[in-house]
Amino acid sequence: MTRKLLMAAGALLCVIGGVWAQDLKSIPLPPPITEGGKPLMQALKERRTTREFSPEKISPQTLSNLLWAANGINRDDGHRTAPSAMNNQETDIYVVRDDGIFLYDAKSNTLEPVVAGDHRAAAGKQDFVATTPLNLIYVADFARMGKMSDEDKRFYSAADVGFIAENVYLFCASDGLDCVVRGYVDREEIAKLLKLRPDQHVILAQTVGYPWKH
Repeated sequence: MTRKLLMAAGALLCVIGGVWAQDLKSIPLPPPITEGGKPLMQALKERRTTREFSPEKISPQTLSNLLWAANGINRDDGHRTAPSAMNNQETDIYVVRDDGIFLYDAKSNTLEPVVAGDHRAAAGKQDFVATTPLNLIYVADFARMGKMSDEDKRFYSAADVGFIAENVYLFCASDGLDCVVRGYVDREEIAKLLKLRPDQHVILAQTVGYPWKH
């Protein structure tokens, strides 16, 4: 199925899903397992980008571990696994699955519902995005970045998302997953779908899944 057909199907699901979107519930994730995994040097050696993925779904436990590794809370003072300029913590992670789009809440370790239905095709312009079980969309909230200039907000938010995306790469290398970070996205379309404010900006997206078995 082409990307245009997938997006048309997604639009239809959006209309249908609007009837029951209000019934989409918060999803509590299992506590992340923060021990184990491959040694850092081995994960770095095995880190890679791929654009072919298995349709196998990612379990709630693995998703919890992945999101914690990406930008979870790793200290009692609320600091994160990824650094951010002046600890603004301006990056939100939207989790795109076949059952809806959710916002990762690191404090409660939950997925908060945003949009019901399968909107994976809207998460990127490559065909594989629409069929891979998990896509992450990184959104920077400039309102959390204080009195920085717009130029500085763009620069530092892009750098901060880069740290998060690399955390995901290393987690995937450690846990037997594959991923690709993507800038080839329709930011305007995603902003409308997520109902973002003007000061919220889509920076990058990342597709995650199990390796394709040829």
